[in-house]
Amino acid sequence: MNQKKIRSIVLLVIVVVVIPVFCNLCCTRIDAGHEGIRVKQYGTDKGVQDISLVTGRVWYNPLTESVYEFPIFVQTADYNPFTVNAKDGSVFTVDPTITFRVLPGKSPEIFKKYRKGIDEITKTTLYNYVRDAFRIQFNKYTTDSMISSREGFENAVQIQLSESMKREGFDLEQLTSGIEYPETITQAIDAKNRAVQQAMQVENELRVTEANAKKLIIQAEAEAKANSLRQQSLTPLLIQQQFIEKWDGKTPLYGSSPTFFKNVQ
Repeated sequence: MNQKKIRSIVLLVIVVVVIPVFCNLCCTRIDAGHEGIRVKQYGTDKGVQDISLVTGRVWYNPLTESVYEFPIFVQTADYNPFTVNAKDGSVFTVDPTITFRVLPGKSPEIFKKYRKGIDEITKTTLYNYVRDAFRIQFNKYTTDSMISSREGFENAVQIQLSESMKREGFDLEQLTSGIEYPETITQAIDAKNRAVQQAMQVENELRVTEANAKKLIIQAEAEAKANSLRQQSLTPLLIQQQFIEKWDGKTPLYGSSPTFFKNVQ
């Protein structure tokens, strides 16, 4: 086999095998819902302009550059519970869940600052912001004021957390606090609720009793009025008239002698 033929075979191998492999190593595609970040690992630009935002199909030098994907779709982080002290020392348990997304175009700044992927940032940096938001707001509220102003408290936490995350390039969609009251507070609330329910039950029973009493009074007054009217209407002439209407034609006996009418007193 002559040298020309060997060179042709080598060239063919390069075209068929090496070039596709090299292209595969030097090219990647940024998926929908993601932003791409091209990072220069070496060279004079490292540390200055070493991070750039890329989209679609990206060509890069795998020897000196790396490409990372940052998701910009809405994500949910369900953190482990932690305890926080209120202003008066009561200990509350918080079991937070946040829904958030990376602000479009902010991926390079986020990566430049933390040099971490989104998963690690979520577990560490964002978790610390969540804890700080609850800690700071709980220090402003006593137990009673927090319970009586629960909605205002949670709004304050969400506003603080939203502002902190936005400075870092994140948009807070929703926060669920999952606050659990101390056992003593829970028992006190249960006792208060039972007392209120019992008071309502007693009040309802009193209303029923009062209604029944009024009903009996009305019935008694009506009966007394009816009896009074009957007594006023029962005159001797009326009685004699009723007697005549019901007479069967026989002479009645009063005592030992027949008498048609008996005197009515």
